[in-house]
Amino acid sequence: MFKNIEKTGLITGAALGLTATAILPIMKSALLTLGIIGVRGTISLVDSTKTTIKLAKEEIEDIIAEAQFERMKDQLDKEISLLPENLQRTN
Repeated sequence: MFKNIEKTGLITGAALGLTATAILPIMKSALLTLGIIGVRGTISLVDSTKTTIKLAKEEIEDIIAEAQFERMKDQLDKEISLLPENLQRTN
């Protein structure tokens, strides 16, 4: 049954089996470390993205508030200009 197996193939297979048992714990540790670094990087990216979006939202809200104020001011100026001349002088 084992007469057809080459001796070099058997030795190579045994060596790979022994090497795998030594390398797998090291690879497991390295992959775990890489996974932790990846998760930390993702969390950092999400936090910075949230901060950027929050700042952009605040800027847009400021622009909208300024536009609303300018529109209200223009409307008041228009209404004041429509008042009779004698009412404008007393105020």
